[in-house]
Amino acid sequence: MTLELSADSPMLTLPWIITIGPLSDDDEWEPVVCGPYERVHALALAQEVVADEDLMAVVEPVVPHVSVDAIRNEIDTARAVAAEEADDDSDSDAVVPDEADDEPEEPAHQHVGAPTPAEIRAGFARIATRLLGD
Repeated sequence: MTLELSADSPMLTLPWIITIGPLSDDDEWEPVVCGPYERVHALALAQEVVADEDLMAVVEPVVPHVSVDAIRNEIDTARAVAAEEADDDSDSDAVVPDEADDEPEEPAHQHVGAPTPAEIRAGFARIATRLLGD
């Protein structure tokens, strides 16, 4: 699972992390968080790890806030979005369509295999350069 972003989204340049955890509630262990990676590497690694396993991977950007106020603003925004979604869910009388009638979803990202360690290290260097710039 990951965010769908437009090709010009500034979030694409951020470092990304992967959180890998159990797919079922019967399998109890703490999720593993890896990264930072460039987005393309994070997606490829996550796909490779979960391909033949009963695991779930979440790929998300790391927003390098540099102040307590910026972090608090992000928390306030997340809370407001969650509250709005909860209101929308409680107000909705939506009918869930029968899954058999749904058209198959196209994969959002083509699986290209895991990046090599050298490619990942080069990605680390690019991320560090971006974080230390400006």
